[in-house]
Amino acid sequence: HVCRGSRAVVRNFRVPPPNRQPRQFIAALQRIIRRQRVDVLIPTCEETFFVAMGRRSLRESCAVFTAEIEQLRRLHNKFTFAQTVRRYGLPVPSTRLLTNPAEARSLVGKNVVLKPAYSRFTTQTIIRPRATSQIPANISPARPWVAQDFETGPLLCTSSVAHQGRLTAHADYAAEFSAGAGGAVSFAPARNAAAHRWVTEFVTREQFTGQISFDFIETGPGRVTAIECNPRATSGLHLFGPALANAYLHPNLPTLEPPDLAAKMVAPAMLWAGLGAARTRRGFRRWWNCFSHSRDVIFSPTDPAPGLVGQWLSLGYFLWQSVRHRISPVAATTDDIEWNGGVIKMQ
Repeated sequence: HVCRGSRAVVRNFRVPPPNRQPRQFIAALQRIIRRQRVDVLIPTCEETFFVAMGRRSLRESCAVFTAEIEQLRRLHNKFTFAQTVRRYGLPVPSTRLLTNPAEARSLVGKNVVLKPAYSRFTTQTIIRPRATSQIPANISPARPWVAQDFETGPLLCTSSVAHQGRLTAHADYAAEFSAGAGGAVSFAPARNAAAHRWVTEFVTREQFTGQISFDFIETGPGRVTAIECNPRATSGLHLFGPALANAYLHPNLPTLEPPDLAAKMVAPAMLWAGLGAARTRRGFRRWWNCFSHSRDVIFSPTDPAPGLVGQWLSLGYFLWQSVRHRISPVAATTDDIEWNGGVIKMQ
């Protein structure tokens, strides 16, 4: 992984893939926690859901910084998330559940966005469908999709840490470039009061503990509407710096925000994004302006290995996995950790 050679990392361990061997994954974590005398377990991506499934047994050995799995399931599911937001009286686009292809095909030509109820990135998203051939045939009650009214405006992302309904860290940022249809690779910090208020209200109503992220559309001055929730860590955490550790460990400190508004990026992934931007002269100029004015979030002169070696090895590994499993490089990044709402017995 990226930080394997970091001076900040004392030990590295390989664990079984959580979405293929969930019981073995939890058992491996328990062994590591006990042998290394771990005080706090903080998940970093979609393995959060599997950690939450094993939360009861893991908490016998250390603190586990995640919410209960049923709360995470409700927020991870794009339909039940929208229902929750509407119940709280916060802005959210009209969202309906689709359980068969015919329901989706009836929306062709409509001003809607179609996407799986459980998904990440935008790898399967269909914006304003124009042909029935775009509609997948496997939409079903077991694999539902949602149809969400299309909202016009800039995309705004947020990344937060919360303890029992109180924010201890919060960042708003624009994500101008992504790795294909994947996650953001450029981060332009913003101070969006409307998004901050929205997140504060939602987290308070949920009494949420853990890491939580949202995607918004800015529909006008001082107005945002939430299009989805990621109840886990996302790339926005890169904006905080070393002080972020306090947000996890000290629930009563003031809310931490990014220390500056300097643009950040994941350099190798931005080079990948540049391949798409370079198709037009205007696109290339926009990409070059972002690339040349952003700082790599991985490289540090005092801890150079992750930036000079780690992230490039990581990129190579995901490219190899994509070839090996015949999936996209973006899909390869979460292939062994993603969770799509299925019931998993941990006992």
